[in-house]
Amino acid sequence: MRIVTDTGRCVGAGQCALTEPRVFDQSDEDGTVVLLTDQAEGEVLNNVQEAIDLCPSQALSLKED
Repeated sequence: MRIVTDTGRCVGAGQCALTEPRVFDQSDEDGTVVLLTDQAEGEVLNNVQEAIDLCPSQALSLKED
C-alpha cells in the first residue's frame, strides 16, 4: 500500500508521528507531516491505518499500488 499525505490539509497535530515514527515525522518549519517512506505493509501498515484514523484533519490516506 502507498501512503499519501496532503500537507495543505495537515494541521500539525502530530498524531501520525506519535503512532508510527518509522513512517511519519513533522516538519521543523511548520509542524506538518513529513513522510519517511511512502510504502507500508504488515505491522507498520496497521499502525499507519491507526494514524489515518486518528488524523484530525484527514490529511492521510492509503492507495493501492
